[in-house]
Amino acid sequence: MKHPEWSYSAVLYEMNVRQLTSEGTLAAAAEHLPRLKELGIDCIWLMPIYPIGAENRKGSEGSYYSISDYCNINPSFGNFDDFDAFVTAAHNLGLKVILDWVANHTARDAKWLQDKPLDWYKRDENGVAQVPWDWSDTAQLNYDNRDVWQGQIEAMKFWIERHNIDGFRCDMAMLVPIEFWQVVRFSLNQIKPDIFLLAEAEEDNLFQNAFDACYSWRLHHAMCDVAQGKSRVWTLRDTIHADRRRFPKWSMRMTFTSNHDENSWSGSEFTRFGAALEPMAALTFLLPNSLPLLYTGQEFGYDHSFEFFDRDPMPEFERNRHTDFYTKLCSIYHSHKALHSADKGGSFIEIDNNAPDCLMTFVREREDDRVVVIANLSPYTVFGDFHTGIYAGEYIDAMTDKQTTLYEHMWGDITPWSYKILIKP
Repeated sequence: MKHPEWSYSAVLYEMNVRQLTSEGTLAAAAEHLPRLKELGIDCIWLMPIYPIGAENRKGSEGSYYSISDYCNINPSFGNFDDFDAFVTAAHNLGLKVILDWVANHTARDAKWLQDKPLDWYKRDENGVAQVPWDWSDTAQLNYDNRDVWQGQIEAMKFWIERHNIDGFRCDMAMLVPIEFWQVVRFSLNQIKPDIFLLAEAEEDNLFQNAFDACYSWRLHHAMCDVAQGKSRVWTLRDTIHADRRRFPKWSMRMTFTSNHDENSWSGSEFTRFGAALEPMAALTFLLPNSLPLLYTGQEFGYDHSFEFFDRDPMPEFERNRHTDFYTKLCSIYHSHKALHSADKGGSFIEIDNNAPDCLMTFVREREDDRVVVIANLSPYTVFGDFHTGIYAGEYIDAMTDKQTTLYEHMWGDITPWSYKILIKP
């Protein structure tokens, strides 16, 4: 499957408009686009921008994912002129914009509940629209009705044809039939051949003529477990290899240390990863098929778990060491074809070492581009001993820009949670 050309080397940024600025508006958010471009971001994923239902609303502002009208703008964020100005500003900077799409359910007072036939929703014996899971502010759509499919597709087309967006992040994509997403892909490709679709899911069938990319939840949880001492590096390694066997070579896997769900419900990345955060964040840019993601505030090291249903704006920050860290990772990712996603990236070859429960030593290589990674993913100082073989030679440490030599036989102490990204000069 061929993906949009820009996506193979893209770094995504999940923008929480409500919390990004003190104003909490699209107009204020647009002011941040130049710094995100400078950071190295290629694509802005906007959390849902649509009006939020009032019935059973949670908190003072409600859930982004309780949508009352698929073809309108949340008035708290602004209007269509503000949205169009945001997209234009992003495109002028070379940034792509994708919208969050919630296909499984709407708000309980959604426009469709009022305007569409009863069988557009799943209903109980009393004819009341059903609540999916325990999401009491939502009503579940009925995908046995093909009119719902067409209604969703027409609403998605609205944002492409009238507002020039570049794709969709599809919320809980596994809760609706894969056949629906295949029809979505075909239909949207007719009007925008390079549309980009990201699934918040990890099922085996997502890449059957449907999605460009999916979440890498298993990898994320394996990284968290290693960071928290619940498992060792071989669990992480097994997860990486299992994923490579499970999904096609041309699949893209969104890799992350944070997103809105993890941040709000499990704590900030500092809470979840502790001292392991930096090497684990680096891995999200270095592992095969990776499509790296940054979430609002990560670029400043904002150690905070955002309120999900209320205003909780991020303070203003100046560029700091966290900004420099992610800027460097974005630059490395962009500059080295061996690290690019899907079948445009390079091979993934492990170098055997003497401490596989603690160390990851591997090579990403494509044509004349090579990246060597040496990481101690443990809280211990580890005596490392390994042979680099044909990969021995002179390199540049990508994080420090200093020249270093990779000898055929490497040994010595490696400090806890340390890593090196070595590139051929």
